Amino acid sequence: MSRDDGLFAYLLRLGDSPLILAQRLGECLGKGPVIEEDMALTNVGLDLLGQARLWLSYAGEVEASRTGKGRTEDELAFLRDAGAFRNVLLVEQPNGSFAETIVRQFFFDTWHLPLLRALAQSCDPRIAEIAAKSAKEAAYHVERSGDWMIRLGDGTDESRSRMQAAVDALWMYTGELFVADATYETLVAQGAAADPAALRERWLDTVGSAFAEGTLT
Repeated sequence: MSRDDGLFAYLLRLGDSPLILAQRLGECLGKGPVIEEDMALTNVGLDLLGQARLWLSYAGEVEASRTGKGRTEDELAFLRDAGAFRNVLLVEQPNGSFAETIVRQFFFDTWHLPLLRALAQSCDPRIAEIAAKSAKEAAYHVERSGDWMIRLGDGTDESRSRMQAAVDALWMYTGELFVADATYETLVAQGAAADPAALRERWLDTVGSAFAEGTLT
């Protein structure tokens, strides 16, 4: 695989996950437990959609340099078959209850922020620029979903039970966040991409702290 091929595939991965999660959060509009939370979920989705646009726009430019004809961000977002998407499976999971929505968001946010911070040091200036901008939003996302994890986990018996059930159901999708394949090898070696395996211990520490404070396992 050439560098441009690998870079294009990597940019799709970076863009597809926030794109799909933004679409999921868009389904929550008008269904939040309170008005303020209804708006907050929508705003997080808009942040993620904006990030996806930046990654997919860059992917289209790389595709153009590789093939002579690059697709726009909209074409990449809406005119690919399902099998061509490269998002992590976690973000595809249904919204379900509010507990499931929050746990899915927390697992994603606590992975997404350190990934973006690592990418802000990329030798590719466009990747570094997009990641640095996106990390500012992602820091708020972590704080918000982490607060809900603790508040509901250490809340009533019912809220804790629902949160624990959501954790148990969604945990299986977290391993994929830290798996690397051949797409990453050259880009990681060149300093353009972040090694996902290197993020795992930090993620476990963050998640473990929230679990402890929220009385979850």
